[in-house]
Amino acid sequence: MGSKSPEGHQQQANGGDTAFKPANPDSKGRQNGSSSADLDRGMLDGGDDDEDDDDSQGEAGVGEAAAVEKKKKRKSKKKKKSKSKGNLEQTVPPTIPLAKFYPAADYPHGEFIPYDKDENLARTTGEEERYNSRVWDENFLQDYRHAAEIHRQVRQYAQKEVIKPGASFFAITQAIEEGVYNLTGHQGKETGDVLNAGMGFPTGLCVNEVAAHWTPNPGGKDIILQAEDVLSVDFGVHVNGRIVDSAFTVTSNPTYDPLLKAVRNATNTGIAHAGIDARMKEIGAAIQEVMESYEIDVGGGKVLPVKAINNITGHNILQYRIHGDKQIPFVKNNSRQKMEEGEVFAIETFGSTGRGYINDDIGIYGYARQEGVSAKHLHNASAKALLKTIEANFGTLPFCRRYLERLGVERYHLGMKQLIDNGIVQDYPPMVEKKGSHVAQFEHTILLHSGGKEVISRGEDY
Repeated sequence: MGSKSPEGHQQQANGGDTAFKPANPDSKGRQNGSSSADLDRGMLDGGDDDEDDDDSQGEAGVGEAAAVEKKKKRKSKKKKKSKSKGNLEQTVPPTIPLAKFYPAADYPHGEFIPYDKDENLARTTGEEERYNSRVWDENFLQDYRHAAEIHRQVRQYAQKEVIKPGASFFAITQAIEEGVYNLTGHQGKETGDVLNAGMGFPTGLCVNEVAAHWTPNPGGKDIILQAEDVLSVDFGVHVNGRIVDSAFTVTSNPTYDPLLKAVRNATNTGIAHAGIDARMKEIGAAIQEVMESYEIDVGGGKVLPVKAINNITGHNILQYRIHGDKQIPFVKNNSRQKMEEGEVFAIETFGSTGRGYINDDIGIYGYARQEGVSAKHLHNASAKALLKTIEANFGTLPFCRRYLERLGVERYHLGMKQLIDNGIVQDYPPMVEKKGSHVAQFEHTILLHSGGKEVISRGEDY
């Protein structure tokens, strides 16, 4: 979920039978995390020594993380059925809580990338375990890996079974969110249940020039996915407030394959440059260099450059807070911020065929309680009642109208306006590029261990 650059701090410099391509059409089965067809996989080696990329444009600044982009051709192996101990099989769509497949809570690790080239550091050491227990609480890694595996399984189901031309945005959203509710084992219908586990923020479905923060609202007109569309899907999963934020883009129009490749490689470049003491200005410059080395031939002799969007950023993630106090621009910048041990970051990039700049659009994506803003001066009864519901069910997690109505809340619009006008709740409008342009997004959540970074949301799809 992208973080909009603060005001005054901008960074400078639609149905057919066509199937949508996977988020990473180059993937040959990435050995990180697990797939929905291999639920009993344990910790996997993050090193992809046998990978090869024949496109030199994506090489600059990518380092070891770019090696995950492609693999050499190999004989495909027959996939296992979706099962775990006791031959328990996941359903399609997924409905069985993930914890039933991992009774010891030994959820799959993400991709582990050491800070140097010593492969021995890719293994968890006693020193690292002591570090983790000191900086992170006892269940930090367990909760994050739990949430990440749910994200992987839900998105892979959605990519394979749901996200197709002719599908409605309401149907796509419902499939994703019901999958998260089912796999977390928390339906989000009882007071406070959402705070245990569930959606980290509302599902974002952004098509073509819509860059970020669009979701279907109750009573709104449904949208049907078209074969020529470029669709970005961004959703979060949390367990005990540990939020995994990850996004991907799909299209069945080969014209825009270079756009997806540019953004995917740019995100991997950001991951490659991330680490303890890494500076945001250096990460942003590296991302922009890779992304803007691509161009798109749209036909008729017209070639468009891919531009990095310069007024939305990646960000750090805090417990129950999707946007922390650090930002990672996708362009050259003068930020003095740097990364530190124990931090969690959403490394995301947005690439566009338009201006490289987004504006707020009409409509509402969602809301979030503003931390630290007092409500003592609030007198409107409906606003006070609504705020009580928000605090009891979402805390500082972003939410949307669907989530309020899932709880049975009615006639909340006037009270919400009061909360927004008083600065107690922040509203998020959709963000759009120039009409007729196309935007793509790829995003991963990373954890900064003492000995290396863990790309917690990495999967075989991207």
